[in-house]
Amino acid sequence: MIVEMKKVSLVMLKKEQEKALKKLRSVGVLHLEELEGSGERFTQLRTSFELCRNAVGILSEVKLPKKAGSVEHSLSDEKLKLLSAEITEGAEKKKSLSELVSQSEAELDRLASWGEVDPSDFDYLSEKGIYLSPYEIPQDKWNLIDKDVKTLTVNRDKNRIRFLFVGDEKSDERPSGLPPEAYAVPMPSMSTKNLKMQIESSKKQIAAIEAEEVKKAVYVFALKKYGARLQQEMEFETVVSGMGKEDDNTNGVPLAWVSGFAPVDSIDALKKTAAKENWALSVTEPESDDMVPTKLKNNKLVSLIYPLTDFLGTVPGYYEYDISGWFLLFFTVFFGMIFGDAGYGLLLTASALIGIFISLAKKKRVDPFLGLLLLVSLATVAWGTVTCTWFGLRMDQIPDVLKNLSVKPLSNAFVSDYSGKKGVTTVTQNLQIFCFSIAVLQLSLAHVKAMIKNIRSLKFFGDLGSMLMIWGMFYVVLSMVVDAKIFSFDREFYGIPLGLSSVCAVGVGFALSFVFSNYAGNILESVLESVKNIISVLLGVVNVFSDIVSYIRLWAVALAGSAISATVNQMAGPMWGRLSMAVFFMILLMFGHGLNMVLNVLSVIVHGVRLNTLEFSTHLGMSWSGFKYAPFSETVIK
Repeated sequence: MIVEMKKVSLVMLKKEQEKALKKLRSVGVLHLEELEGSGERFTQLRTSFELCRNAVGILSEVKLPKKAGSVEHSLSDEKLKLLSAEITEGAEKKKSLSELVSQSEAELDRLASWGEVDPSDFDYLSEKGIYLSPYEIPQDKWNLIDKDVKTLTVNRDKNRIRFLFVGDEKSDERPSGLPPEAYAVPMPSMSTKNLKMQIESSKKQIAAIEAEEVKKAVYVFALKKYGARLQQEMEFETVVSGMGKEDDNTNGVPLAWVSGFAPVDSIDALKKTAAKENWALSVTEPESDDMVPTKLKNNKLVSLIYPLTDFLGTVPGYYEYDISGWFLLFFTVFFGMIFGDAGYGLLLTASALIGIFISLAKKKRVDPFLGLLLLVSLATVAWGTVTCTWFGLRMDQIPDVLKNLSVKPLSNAFVSDYSGKKGVTTVTQNLQIFCFSIAVLQLSLAHVKAMIKNIRSLKFFGDLGSMLMIWGMFYVVLSMVVDAKIFSFDREFYGIPLGLSSVCAVGVGFALSFVFSNYAGNILESVLESVKNIISVLLGVVNVFSDIVSYIRLWAVALAGSAISATVNQMAGPMWGRLSMAVFFMILLMFGHGLNMVLNVLSVIVHGVRLNTLEFSTHLGMSWSGFKYAPFSETVIK
């Protein structure tokens, strides 16, 4: 659930603001409204923090011997500040030197065909009245040079001739007797000899800087801790310099104040602290335009979804729904269906269990990610068992006991039992129907939640209409995507015409949605709003169809993964039983199935997450516009 928040304002004496903020930080429950830091100290802290962060980034890329990396070295904060500056300055110099080396090497490559070139030689000859300019021209264009033009051939290869144009006077203009194909070769800034020396010198300096980085890399842990302290100080200074304050008032007592949000169950702690510290405290309900943070509170099982939502950065808005439980449930189902292979599921289950046992053996807290991995792995095993999919093996390679564990209408082991029979859906069609059924279930759930929220409003009927459209469109999808004959529009079920009923459900649902979906106290205004957005309202019917069809990805992506695993097995098959090919057989299986598992993970992230964060969330009216509750607190730096 989303924890209820209260808006809190605190007023204190300006002269005691730092002491008060330290106390408030120790309480650690108030999420402060956004503040902007300023002032000399804030600027100094930010500069030091950025230097430290840069230094940590530079040293993190340095490889250290194992023994050196396991020992922590410490320095005073003042020395760490100087060290950060030195490392950053060295990295900037190394970057400049590397660019210089690249430029110089490019110059040498450009002039490689000319041999040793020294601009001072050309300057010397110019002083003597001999003006030489280097040119290159294609072999077949050499004869186009005017006979009156004086040239000195330097060298030639299969494609080009290099020559010096001899002029009577110094001129920046191109000689008239040269054809367009002859192009001037720019003179280097220094001799090729000096360029080589510059490259050598720069590389030595780069090597020296890198050697220094290796020496300083032992302080990377100390720098990380120093950076954490700086960040904490910077956050504190942001509050000190950014909070509201006045220099004087009518009573002659300067005040300072700060506001934010706190969970309702933490208000008592704030009240006690405020009374003890003599602060003025105001607790009110948040306004509709307030940027209220979101704090989620769920049981341990539902909390397993947090590693995924944290990775995605998805946080519901304060006034939105907490769908963590439903997200976990459907994501688990989607993961199992997309991976779809019980063999892969067993491998993932083993990985999760090994990780959990290692954590328990070391008496460490089990990472929630391992719990999530175990849950989705078991779902994969379950779905793979239902469909009789084991490492992409052919049905004749799978034991009968595993075949019998599968569910016949959805099982690859019983495809022939459902193929070619009139009026009977095939296994593939059954899987598609299963996907569309999940779509109707999840999308209907979204509107049920919205109906419960709007139970006291006529907007309730707008959500009811949307749900009716989903139910009606379900049969349309079955007819258009699965089988038009089996799910024909003239088919009856216990005397009820299914086609007509589905069309009526869509029509009635559209009418209810048109009238009530924008209801905000006045039906006429709600209708007018729908009329103004008539195009998007009409497209909404099409969107219901596309949202249901979108769930076919659960079958399609799993089918692609199954095809890849079967192909890997087919490629490795000829090597089976041949001792000389045993190594290649194992490598091919491990690489092929490993790659397929990686692709399946990506598919889950793209498709399994999308169905929750897009289709389901859109029908809920969620935009994931929230941000995490992050109280002003003191972090213990380890």
